[in-house]
Formats: sequence, C-alpha cells, structure tokens
Amino acid sequence: MKVTILHEGKSIDKDFFKLLYMHLGICEEKLKERVDFIGMGTKSNFFKLKNQNYRLLKSEIQREEVAKVLFIIDADYEKNDNIYGGYENTKIELEKIIKELNLADCSDICITCDFDSKDGYLESLILSSIPQKQKECIENFLKCSDFKSKENDKAILNQIYKSAYPNAPYDFTSKYFDELKQKLKNLFE
Repeated sequence: MKVTILHEGKSIDKDFFKLLYMHLGICEEKLKERVDFIGMGTKSNFFKLKNQNYRLLKSEIQREEVAKVLFIIDADYEKNDNIYGGYENTKIELEKIIKELNLADCSDICITCDFDSKDGYLESLILSSIPQKQKECIENFLKCSDFKSKENDKAILNQIYKSAYPNAPYDFTSKYFDELKQKLKNLFE
C-alpha cells in the first residue's frame, strides 16, 4: 500500500522532502512507487473539511490503497494569525480536522518551524540547522535588502539560501531534522 504526504505549496516543499528521503537512503524509484505527495497550496486549505484532496484521500484509504498519512505544515506566526498561526495553534487545529475526517488512526503531523522559537516555516527550520555565521549572513542580507514581505516570503528566503550555499544546501545530519526524518521513515514501516 501507498502512503500520502500532504504538504503546503506545490513543488518547493515536495522537492525538499524528496532530497531528505534520498539522504535517508530511499531512492526516487521507491518514492514514486510508495509515496503520493499532495500539495495543499496555502496553509488555510488544510483546515477546510470539504477540500477535494481530503475526499480523494479518504476514498483511497477506504479502498485500502493508502495505509498512512503524514501532514506536514508550517507553524507560521501566531502574531499573524491567532487561530492557525504558531506551533500550538497549528497543532490543535490540525488535530481537530484530522479527527473530524476520521483519519486519526492512520495519520501523523509534522509542524515545520524554527527549532528554537517554534515559529516560522520549513525555510525557518532549514535556517536553524545552519551554522550561526551563515544564518547571520542571510538575516543581515534580508534586513538591508528592498524585498517586500521579507518575513513571509518563503520563496525569497529559499532562493537566497540556495544561491549563497550551493555546495552545501542542507545539513540533514543536524539534530533539527531528527523529528522530520523519523516521521518520514515511519511511513515506510
């Protein structure tokens, strides 16, 4: 049976999870056979019970085509959204949705954010895993740049990181990735 990973966005997050799976020794061919990646678009789509992706997923589970589901969602910031923003709010609200969908028995949640502050998104997790000097360099660049929406524009942050450190894009050995790696591995057990 297959497993499903529901994630934000479309391809950036999916590509990152594929790279992490490669680091874990799971080849792309096996991923294609066993894992369905479903980009939910914006975070708010996770909290819509009538989302078409949920209808299709539930149908696949009933037909015993999908055995496990992993919801990977950004914490974002509580100051920007006091219902769905921040680690705890995201967890509480997503657990409610999973329960209402009757998916609790086959589902798990991974909330991506800065490891220490518990705010942010996948890119915040990535930044928290790099050496302090590199992190400060990126943060200083963002402070002095003219980019709009610096705090929320994940694509800009991701591009800066990839451009600045092309030969060492991610340190998957960092303890900050341990939870995510374990949850991805659990899908194959």
